[in-house]
Amino acid sequence: MLCKCLEIVIKIIYLLQLHNQKKKIMKNILTIAMFCIAAIGYSQDITPTYEAEGALVKATYYHEDGTISKEGYFKNKKLTGKWTRFDKQGNKVQLAFYKDGKKTGKWFFWNEGSLQEVTYVNNSVKSVNVWTSESKLAFNR
Repeated sequence: MLCKCLEIVIKIIYLLQLHNQKKKIMKNILTIAMFCIAAIGYSQDITPTYEAEGALVKATYYHEDGTISKEGYFKNKKLTGKWTRFDKQGNKVQLAFYKDGKKTGKWFFWNEGSLQEVTYVNNSVKSVNVWTSESKLAFNR
């Protein structure tokens, strides 16, 4: 009888230890889950905005910090008209034009110390001009 009681006590102790291990595992899982939920809550989910303006849809895209990344228009789900791109400080870095989803006209790219002008015809580059602070300007008097 004593052996039977001892056996039952050992099983109870084993089950209690197993239960404590499960509690520790559950605490760790809960801690990790709370950390993930907090991280997701603090991360910014910056989704683009779309506004109807007549036959056009104005699209605005954002950087991770919430500043505007680029904005422009769609017509019939194709890029159209003027599109402007900005860096994270809000400086204009690109001015582009589309017609029916194709590149057209003069595009401008602002880089450190230079301005690049690219002319598109039929979605292909026709010419490229680059101006720097050292470039000389000609003007009529």
